[in-house]
Amino acid sequence: MSVKEQEFAKLIKDNQGLIIKVSRLYTNTLEDEQDLFQEIVLQLWRSYDTFKGQSKISTWMYRVALNTAITLFRKKTKSPQTDELQEYHHADFVEDDDEKEHHVAVLYKVIKMLPHVERAIVTMYLDDLPYRDIAGNLGISEVNARVKMTRLKKTLKELMQKHG
Repeated sequence: MSVKEQEFAKLIKDNQGLIIKVSRLYTNTLEDEQDLFQEIVLQLWRSYDTFKGQSKISTWMYRVALNTAITLFRKKTKSPQTDELQEYHHADFVEDDDEKEHHVAVLYKVIKMLPHVERAIVTMYLDDLPYRDIAGNLGISEVNARVKMTRLKKTLKELMQKHG
């Protein structure tokens, strides 16, 4: 394995949680989640040489991961859908007696209900990315990112109450 490949493998290992989170929020099945994870890693590898260090590595990885997820999401929505709405089975594994895990499962469920750009904003916000980075990743102004997040907090709270 070359030095570049070793560096990349370490980068993926150190940041796999970020990739898993994006994969989970843009898919409804474990198989699709795993496929998206692999596609994101592939896209990160293809663009690895273009990373110039002008932002944090995690910011760059979010940009690639979200662009990959949104691109695949758009392709899937253009193809004919056989199911109206899929059930959200990720919550099925949560034990009833563990309230915190239940709330996290419900949060993932309601985040999946959001349009893809709003999903991206919430995901980055939950990972404590500064609004500057969120805005840069999505090509919007920092003020717009803040306004959207403020509105999303209200929307998420309403959805949590309705579906929690």
